[in-house]
Amino acid sequence: MATGRRQWIKLATAALSAAWLGLSVIPAPALAAEKITVFAAASMKNALDNLDAAYTKKTGTQITVSYAASGPLAKQLENGAPADVFISADKNWMDYVADKKLIKADSRVDLLGNELVLVAAKDKAKPVEIKQGLDLAALLGDGRLAIGQPESVPAGKYGKAALEKLGLWSSVEKKVAGAESVRAALALVSRGEAPFGIVYQTDVSADPGVAVVGTFPEDSHPPIVYPIAITASSSNPDVQAYVDYLKSAKAVPFFEHEGFTVLKR
Repeated sequence: MATGRRQWIKLATAALSAAWLGLSVIPAPALAAEKITVFAAASMKNALDNLDAAYTKKTGTQITVSYAASGPLAKQLENGAPADVFISADKNWMDYVADKKLIKADSRVDLLGNELVLVAAKDKAKPVEIKQGLDLAALLGDGRLAIGQPESVPAGKYGKAALEKLGLWSSVEKKVAGAESVRAALALVSRGEAPFGIVYQTDVSADPGVAVVGTFPEDSHPPIVYPIAITASSSNPDVQAYVDYLKSAKAVPFFEHEGFTVLKR
């Protein structure tokens, strides 16, 4: 009886060893490409979503994007939030993270340009000539002017700069409804919570409820520039190819379709 048991144990051990050896020679599955994490200005959502879908279809690489105002995104990077790519809606916030050594300096490129426009609800939209002497306060009446927070949102900073240059800021400053992002400002107008808003030209196509009623003169505010850079903490081997794609001729139609100007380099 004991002999039979010992033989059974030997057979079971041999079977397990063979199974283990058999498993050990099965090749491990190929490692999936690392997911790329992008921090991008809220105004880029439409164009970047479409670009990322095309890139994923082509390469299989998954892209995850956090959209917000550039200031909060820069602060998140400063606080250690993991990201591979940062796309700001102005140079100042890219300068901020560059000064703190949070990006790879040699990867920084000015990618896109944009225009600043005044919008209103589509069913109430009437042309407004934006110039010195415009009585914007009267147009607002008891309503508010929706713009991004001028302290942290690039569109808000550009908007305030333009209104100051045109001599209009002091008359509307107390009527400003500061929003957390340019898309949030757009939503205030779309929902009827503000009769007018200042946003980028590219935001208008994101909401069928609003329409452009006027364009701010180009010389009334600093040039609107969107720089892109790879973060200093990124070790993702796939990120350079992705950034190269965004800078390539293949990306141009996606950006131009949303109203961006692709900057020459």
